[in-house]
This record gives sequence, C-alpha cells and structure tokens, in this order.
Amino acid sequence: MSRHRRKGRRRAAASARPPAPARPVAAARRAGRPERPRAPWHPFPLVELCVFVGIVLLLLGGLVIRGDQGKVLLVCGMALGSLGGLDTAVREHWAGYRPHTTLLAAAPAVVVAALLYFARAPWIVVILAAGAVGAGAWAVLRRVYRR
Repeated sequence: MSRHRRKGRRRAAASARPPAPARPVAAARRAGRPERPRAPWHPFPLVELCVFVGIVLLLLGGLVIRGDQGKVLLVCGMALGSLGGLDTAVREHWAGYRPHTTLLAAAPAVVVAALLYFARAPWIVVILAAGAVGAGAWAVLRRVYRR
C-alpha cells in the first residue's frame, strides 16, 4: 500500500471519530444548566486542602501513631474530610444547583447523636432523637431546595 493511501485512510478515520467532549462547564452552559456555585474563597483550594489534610491525619492516626494521640488524629481526619464534602453540599444545595437534602439532614442528626452518646443517654434515646432531628432537618431542607 502506498504512503498516500495510508494517510488518506488516517484522515478518513480521524474525521469519522466523534468530536472530543467539551469541558463540563462549557457543556453545562450550552445545555442550559447553571454553573456549579463557586466558593467565596474561589481561587484558593480550601476544600481540597481540607480533604487532603484529613486523609493525611487518617493515615497517621490509623497506621503510624498509636494510643490516644492516634485516636485524636483519626477523629480530626474524619472531621476535616467531612467538612470538605459538607461545604460543597451546602453551597450546591442553597444555590439550587443540586439537592443534597439527605446528606445535609444527617449532619445535625450526627451532632445530636454524639452529644447524647457522650452524655451517656440510653441507646434507644440516642437513636430516636437522632432520627427525629434528621427527619425534621430533611423536611426543612427539602423546602429550602424547592424554593
């Protein structure tokens, strides 16, 4: 096969391929969807740094450091990682970009469960109170998103 025929086939194959997908933000704008809400500290990657530091603390507390210090690092790592995701969920929910009702309703339920657990309340009280707070928060947050 000659060199010119091979080039012609390559060009035909390249033109037959579908175009490369556009960037997600540009595609969302063309589709009429709103752009993802930006954080007030936008150019600074605060959420990403929180998640990264949380992962480092989890690894240190779970694999390297033992005892009470390791437990503290594990709890701090989980808190920082959770705050990173919670920040994004709050901004998207309140901006009307995407509903995160269940995730956001779980946050106050976890806080109530933790407080009751450390207050040494009976397990049934912890479960029922956390469930009631979560259900109430879910109903309120659902109305917030629909508005």
